[in-house]
Amino acid sequence: MVRSKRPAEVIDLTGSESPKPKYARHDTSQISPPNYGGPAHPAGGVPSSSARSAFDDDDDSLELTMTQADDSNTPQMELYGSFEGKIVGVRYYHGVVTPGEMILCRREANNQYDPNAIRIDNVMRRQIGHLPRTLVKKLAPYIDNNEIVIEGVLTGEKGAFECPIRVYVYGTSNAADRLTLEDKLKADKILKATDMKNTRKQAETMKKAAKLGFKSSTVDTVAQQEHDESLQDLLGRTQALDARTESDLLKTFAMDEETLSQLPKAEQPLAIHSKLLPYQLQGLAWMIAKEEPQLPSPQSNEIVQLWKRDKRGHFLNLATGFTTTEKPALLSGGILSDDMGLGKTIQIISLILSQSSNQPGPTLIIAPKGVMSNWEEQVFKHVHPNHTPRILRYHRGGNHTAKDFRNHDIVISSYGKLASDFKSARKDGLFSLEWRRVVLDEGHIIRTPTTTCAKAAYDLKAKSRWVLTGTPIVNKLKDFQSLLRFLRISGGIEDPMLFNTVIGRPIEGEIGGEDSSQEYRKAESLLQALSRDLCLRRLKHMGFVDLKLPEKTERIFDVEFNKDEKVKYDAMLSQAKGALQEYEARSEHGQKMRFANVLERLLRLRQLCNHWTLCGDRVKDILSLLDDQNVVQFSEENLQILQTALHAAVDDAEECAVCYDAIDTPENLGPVITACKHIFCKKCLTQAIAMKPACPMCRTHLTPDLVVDFDPSFKDPEDNVSTYDAETESSKTEAIKKLLQITLKDPKSKVVIFSQWTSFLNIIEHTLRANNFRFSRIDGSMTTEKRDSAVTSLNEDPESRVLLASLSVCSVGLNLVAADTVILADSWWAPATEDQAVARVHRLGQTREVRIWRLIVKGSIEERVLGIQAEKRELVGKAFRDKPTTGQTKQVSLNDVRKVLGG
Repeated sequence: MVRSKRPAEVIDLTGSESPKPKYARHDTSQISPPNYGGPAHPAGGVPSSSARSAFDDDDDSLELTMTQADDSNTPQMELYGSFEGKIVGVRYYHGVVTPGEMILCRREANNQYDPNAIRIDNVMRRQIGHLPRTLVKKLAPYIDNNEIVIEGVLTGEKGAFECPIRVYVYGTSNAADRLTLEDKLKADKILKATDMKNTRKQAETMKKAAKLGFKSSTVDTVAQQEHDESLQDLLGRTQALDARTESDLLKTFAMDEETLSQLPKAEQPLAIHSKLLPYQLQGLAWMIAKEEPQLPSPQSNEIVQLWKRDKRGHFLNLATGFTTTEKPALLSGGILSDDMGLGKTIQIISLILSQSSNQPGPTLIIAPKGVMSNWEEQVFKHVHPNHTPRILRYHRGGNHTAKDFRNHDIVISSYGKLASDFKSARKDGLFSLEWRRVVLDEGHIIRTPTTTCAKAAYDLKAKSRWVLTGTPIVNKLKDFQSLLRFLRISGGIEDPMLFNTVIGRPIEGEIGGEDSSQEYRKAESLLQALSRDLCLRRLKHMGFVDLKLPEKTERIFDVEFNKDEKVKYDAMLSQAKGALQEYEARSEHGQKMRFANVLERLLRLRQLCNHWTLCGDRVKDILSLLDDQNVVQFSEENLQILQTALHAAVDDAEECAVCYDAIDTPENLGPVITACKHIFCKKCLTQAIAMKPACPMCRTHLTPDLVVDFDPSFKDPEDNVSTYDAETESSKTEAIKKLLQITLKDPKSKVVIFSQWTSFLNIIEHTLRANNFRFSRIDGSMTTEKRDSAVTSLNEDPESRVLLASLSVCSVGLNLVAADTVILADSWWAPATEDQAVARVHRLGQTREVRIWRLIVKGSIEERVLGIQAEKRELVGKAFRDKPTTGQTKQVSLNDVRKVLGG
C-alpha cells in the first residue's frame, strides 16, 4: 500500500492519556511456546517441551522464528477488518493484562489437545489463554496456508473464565487475490461485509489501477570520449549528481540540528592526548549519561525509553500499553549513529577511559575482522602513553578464560569468533563473564535476528551495550528493531512482532482502512521518542559539526556498449523478461518456481554490463566435472573442484539461495558448498540443517560433515591472470583506463576502484598491468594481514596510485584518505553499502577534493538500478529507514525486478 504524502504530524506522548495501540503481531510459526505454568485443559492445553524447535536455545528463541510477513514470498499485508472475540481458559494461566493492552497471538500446531490451537500471551510473553475451539477451527487453515495474519487488543477486564478482545485480520494487498480471499472469509463467517475495511468497490478500483511504471533518472551525464582530454575538460561537461537526498522528516525522528548543537560537553579526558572536537565532547557527555539512565520522576511528563508515569504513579509503556507497579528495567547504552567518518571510534575510546565511567571491568569490542587492527591502532594513536590500556585481541585459537579477560581493559574480537563461541560451550570464551560494556562496531551486521551473529550478540552479558553504525537502517525498519533487542529495551517493543505492529507496519504503509492515518501518527511519535532517546546521529553537513572537509562531488560517466556487447545484452534481456513472465504466470496459477531463477538472470545482465565473460555460469561449468556424482565423495581431487566452484561463486558475488544476500559478507559467516553441490552462506545452511538435516535446494540428507567451508588460502591452479588477452577489454575497462589516465596526470592523486565482483577486479587488474599502473588490492579472500598491507601500500607508497577493492569488504572500517578519487565500477542495490565505501575516502583526515565517478552503461538496467537507489536514499532519510516493497525481505524485490527490466 502506498501512503499519500502529507506534512508530518506528531502526537504528544506526554499527555495523561496514553495512545492505545491496536494490533499485536501473530506468529505463524509452528513452534510451540514454552510452558509458563498451569495445568493442561481441554480448551487448548499446555504444549510439551518436546515440540520446541532446534533453534530454541532459551525462551527468547521464540522471537527468532520467521513470521508470515517475514516470508520473502508473501505479498504485502493490509487490514481486511476486525471482529469481537474472547480469550478462553484464562483460569489456567497467570498472564496479567489490562484493557487496551496489546496481545500476542501464537499458532500452536503441535498442541496435544487441539491441532488448531491459537495461544494468547501478554506482551511479556506470559500466557493468558487460547482462542475458542470453534473460532480457531476456521482461522487455523487460513493461517497455516499463509493467507491471513491475525492480531488483537484487549477490550475489557480479564474475568475468571474469559477475557474480551478485538481481533484484526490482515491479508494480501494484491487486488485480485483480495477479492477472492474476502469472499472466502465471508463464506466461513470469519468476517461480515460490515466488518470489512476497503470495500469490494475499492479493491476493484485498485485492481484496475495496479499497473507498475518506472521513472528514469533525469541526471545529465557525459558520454565517453574517444580522444584524450583533461580532467577539467571532463568536469566542465558533467553535471554533478547529488547523492545525499536527506528528507525533512529526518528532523522529525532524530534530534534536530539546533538541539544537537546545544548538547552539553564533557571535559577533555586526561587519558586522551588527541584533542577531541566539540561535537565529540558532546557525544562523550551523551554516552556517559546514557550509561546511567533514570526512570521518569513522579508527576512528570518525562518519557524514558517509552516509559512514563501515569496519575497513579504506575509505569506505563507507551508502545504496548503494558502497565506495572514495579520499576521496569532500563537499558544502559545506546546507538552512536554519527555519519561515517565523524570519529565514532575515538568517542568510544574516550568513554572507556573517561574518569566519569568509573565502574570496573573490561570492555568488549566486536568488530569485522578486517578492522580489528584499526581499533588497536586508534587506541595507541589517541591515548596518552602513560594511560595506555591493556588490550587483548581475541580472534583465532586461544583458550582464554574469564580471568584472562578481566586482566585487560579492552578485549577486541570478531563477529566470527563471537558466533563460534556462541555455538560452543556457553561457559567459556566471550560468554564466560559479564562485561563492563559491549560495543558492536558496524552494528548493523546483526540487523537480521535469525543469524547466529545476532543471537550471539543478544546473549552476551554486559552492564552497558553500545551499537556503532553509520547506517542503523540498511534496508528496512526491522533492522532498527534488532538493535533495540541487543540493547535490551523493555516493555514489549523488543519483540519483533510487537515492534512491527506498533511501528513497522504503520510507518511502512501497510495499514489499510480509515485508521491508517491515526496509526501512522502514533507510530511516528513512538519512533521519534525512541530515536531521540537512544540514538545520537550527527551528519557531516551540519554546521556545528564543522569538519571543514573538502568538497565531494559525484558524477556519472556514461559508457556505450559496443556492437557485440549490445547484441549479447539484448539477447540476455529477452531471456530475463521471459523468466519474469514465467514466474508471474506460475505464481498466478499457484505453481511453484523459485524467485532465484529470475534473480540469476538479473545478475547475469548486470555482470554483462561490466564484461561479457562474467555472465557465463562459471560455477555450473566447474561442477559439471562432478555430474556423475549426486553426492560428491570428498576425495582430494573432488575437494579441489568444490573449492574452485566456491571461489568462482565468491568472485561472481553469487547470492545465497535462502536469504538472497551475498554469500561472503561477514554477517553471513562466509560461503559453503554442500556434497550435493549447492552453495549457500554458512549461517543459512547451519540454521536449515539445525531444523532439518536436508539440503534446502534438493532435500538430500545433509550433516555438517557433508559441508565444505570456504578456504581463503586455496589457489585455483588454472586461474592465471597473465593468460588474459586483448579480448578481456570491454567498454567498462576502457572507461576505467581513460579515467585513470586523466586523473593520474595529477601526481598527487590516488584512486580507489570499487566493484562487487572480484572476478571483474581480476579483469581490471589485467588492464592495469597491461598499462603499467602500480596498484594494490583488497578482497574477501585475503587475510587481515594482506588487507592491512594493501592499505599501507596505498597510504605510504607514492608509486602505488590505485587500489582495487571489493565493495562488500571495503564498506566497513577502513581509512582510505590517501585517495581522492573513487570509481564505482558497478552499482549495488542498497545505496548504504556504496555510501559506506565512499566514506572510507571522504572522512576526517581527507585534505583534497574528492570526486566519485559512477560508471553506468547507457540504456541498460544500470540506469534503472540508479533510479531505485535514489528512491531508497530518499526513504532512508525518513527516520533512517528504507521502505520495503511488496514481499521484500531480500535486497531485491519482485517490484524492483520489474523496474530494472523496464516492465
